[in-house]
Parts: sequence; C-alpha cells; structure tokens
Amino acid sequence: MTDPVRISIACHGGRGHTARLGEAVQAGASRVPHTEVTAVRVDRITDQEWHRLDDADAIIFGAPTYMGTASSAFHTFAEASARRWLTRRWQDKLAAGFTNSGSMAGDKAGTLGYFATFAAQHGMLWVNLGLPPGWNSSSGSEFDLNRLGFYQGAAAQSPVDDRTGTVHKSDLATAEHLGHRVAELTRTVVAGRRALES
Repeated sequence: MTDPVRISIACHGGRGHTARLGEAVQAGASRVPHTEVTAVRVDRITDQEWHRLDDADAIIFGAPTYMGTASSAFHTFAEASARRWLTRRWQDKLAAGFTNSGSMAGDKAGTLGYFATFAAQHGMLWVNLGLPPGWNSSSGSEFDLNRLGFYQGAAAQSPVDDRTGTVHKSDLATAEHLGHRVAELTRTVVAGRRALES
C-alpha cells in the first residue's frame, strides 16, 4: 500500500478527560503502519479541518456524556455536518466512537448510540469495540480491557470532581485498542477498494 490510510478523530474534549481518551485513540491508530492520524477539535473546527474530515478514510467521534448524550459542542458540530449529509460526502467511510462520564454507567450507551446513529445517517460503516466485557467475574480486575462493559465503542469513567484530566489506565488502554482496531480495519477496507479499482 503506497498512500497512507487517513484517520481523523473528531472530538470535543470537555474538561480534559475525553481529550485524553482521544490521545489514546490516536496512539493506538498510529501504531498501524502507513496510517496518518489527525485530531480535530469540533468546538473550533476550521474550513481546512472540515476538508480533512472529508478526505479521511475513517472518522472516530468523541465527546463527554452530559445528561445522557454527547455534549452540546458535539451536537453543534453534528448539525453543521448537514452539508456533508446532503452531498453524501462521508458515505462508506468507517466510523467509531468514544466517551467519558462521571459515573460507571453514566448513560454512556446513549452517547455511543447517538454516534452510531449519526454515522449511519451519513452512510458510514460503524466499527464496534470488538472486546468482551472485562471485570465481570471474581477473577476479573478493574485493569481488564473494557472494564465498564460497553460494546459500541470505548467508554471511560472519571470522578466529577477531578480537574486534572486523569483517566483510568484500563480506559486509556481500551481507547488505544479502539484506535488500533479502527486503523487495522480501515487499512483492510482501503486495500480492498484499491484492489478492486486496479
């Protein structure tokens, strides 16, 4: 494969925990050879960054979970993507998502489900976490991958009174796994498409 696979992470960082997750997603994706990963802050997105999303082979969405869904900054970005929806610009790109909340469950499934629906409306192909739940048996540990037991994407929990952006080691590792999984699958899909075109 000559040209790199391009992955963009479109994230609203909130109080810092979700941005830290985004860094872990980026680290995981960057471990896959011939992968170019860029981060886009959706709360201050530029025209150039919109075009970067348009040119990406995969977009990974991230936002904190507030009141059972993604942050208002992410919703503003999603609504602004309507122009892309009209032209089907993101059709058949791969997509995935990650989120953080203050509680262990914290209705994060609402946010991940919202991301999946948003991606589906754009005609994108959703990549799930691909992990069984961790820490759900007496032999398990809070350091298991996917310790919070989500399937649709990477989920993290951070205390609401933490102002340092600290994220649990397992949650960071789970986010890194997601980034790596998306990059690997994107590489496979892109290689297949290029082979069919040749």
